[in-house]
Amino acid sequence: MKNQLFSPLTLRGITFKNRIFVSPMCQYSSEDSTPNAWHFVHYGSRAVGGAACIIQEATAVAPEGRISPGDLGLWSDAQVAAFRPLAQFIKENGAVPCIQLAHAGRKASASIPWKGNGPVAIEAGGWAVVAPSAAPFDAKSPVPRELSEQEIQAVVVAFAKAAERSLAAGYEAVELHAAHGYLLHQFLSPLSNQRTDRYGGNLENRMRLVLEVASAVRQAWPDSLPLLVRISASDWVEGGWDVRQSVVLCAKLKEIGVDLIDVSTGGVIPGTRIPSGPGYQVPFADAIRQGVQIPVGTVGRITTAEQAEQIVANHQADVVLLARELLRDPYWPLHAAHALGEDIAWPKQYERAKP
Repeated sequence: MKNQLFSPLTLRGITFKNRIFVSPMCQYSSEDSTPNAWHFVHYGSRAVGGAACIIQEATAVAPEGRISPGDLGLWSDAQVAAFRPLAQFIKENGAVPCIQLAHAGRKASASIPWKGNGPVAIEAGGWAVVAPSAAPFDAKSPVPRELSEQEIQAVVVAFAKAAERSLAAGYEAVELHAAHGYLLHQFLSPLSNQRTDRYGGNLENRMRLVLEVASAVRQAWPDSLPLLVRISASDWVEGGWDVRQSVVLCAKLKEIGVDLIDVSTGGVIPGTRIPSGPGYQVPFADAIRQGVQIPVGTVGRITTAEQAEQIVANHQADVVLLARELLRDPYWPLHAAHALGEDIAWPKQYERAKP
């Protein structure tokens, strides 16, 4: 019997050849907010390596939405052409090209990790940051400017326009980044959202921006192509965003037409104690899958073929997203298939090395 990890999954008009997705991981390696040779080799090697879907790193929908000066962006039609060869190569090598659209909010204008720690000052090439409320991420971060309702609507439009550009660039799936303490998550969490208007306060109001963005992108994105949303299912802090609220949000996202929830956790405030361990976020994905009856992905400390197979076979998640393990080994899916006794195709150029 075929291992569940290597069974196909169909979302709308796209069939993924297995259940292994490349988790979006920032490379902080762009010089002009468009992909370069590093991105081509990084993503291309993982498509060659057998993953079913390559979710490209957080790609900013506005210049001020970049996490760092090295981030990718799709806020201009002029940027589209640079993304096309990358999406095409991924597709030609058997993987679905997906792009994660994002806005960093108060966590923007940060240093590239290996070039320093903390915010980039405006005089050093940084930029003013925005957020739901004028509350900085930490003591080192600048105080963000609170977005007006008019500016919030501009954010919604920016996501929809970026989705249209993603389609023009050849991507076959879009993921909205509403996790890890970035702008959409900042609106969701009462720890970062202190507004008193219709975008703050109760759960309905705090969900409003995420739902407006998802609705606008779903309308801009073809009905035949899937839409994913990444969430942090818990802030891991009492009084913060939690799995109960996540279930309510995901039920509404399902009504809008979201096809899969990519379930992660944390990131909205610094210094949070997270009990990390093998598969530590799987229970959150399982809870959303069971509570909402929507396909889900799980991520975090998934390292072995047997572990990944068990997660999918036990219906705790529909796909597994690998991050660090695919940095260590771009060909993990090929090796995982061998470990599970699954005979899958290797790239023709590599067949001489197939076990």
